[in-house]
Amino acid sequence: MSHTPARLRALTRSRTARPVGRVAAVTGAVLLLLSVPTAAHADSGVAVLAANSLPVVINNLRVWLVGILAALATLFLVLAGVYWATAGGDPAQVDKAKGALRNALVGYGLAVLAPVLLQVVQGIVGG
Repeated sequence: MSHTPARLRALTRSRTARPVGRVAAVTGAVLLLLSVPTAAHADSGVAVLAANSLPVVINNLRVWLVGILAALATLFLVLAGVYWATAGGDPAQVDKAKGALRNALVGYGLAVLAPVLLQVVQGIVGG
């Protein structure tokens, strides 16, 4: 069964394929980022149950939160650059790039503010 070039283009440029591909790519990147520390700290077979103090828990939360927010902001920054570079003068694509850039800036802002917000939470709960 042969497809004409126009039919092949229609099959490869469906409305749902591109968003699904983007979601799959972002999900794969996030899962990869989250799986790296797990592989680095392999189970030694010894079960140790220890409760951390509140300042240690908040510090660990701060490190993870800043890391995840910075990684997502960097992803949006790269996407904004790709959108802008491939826009070719298309105003809709330029607006899409500006939106991704705005999301990246918000992500970097939250990454900078995360330690401050967690410090406030630590002060409220008395840690």
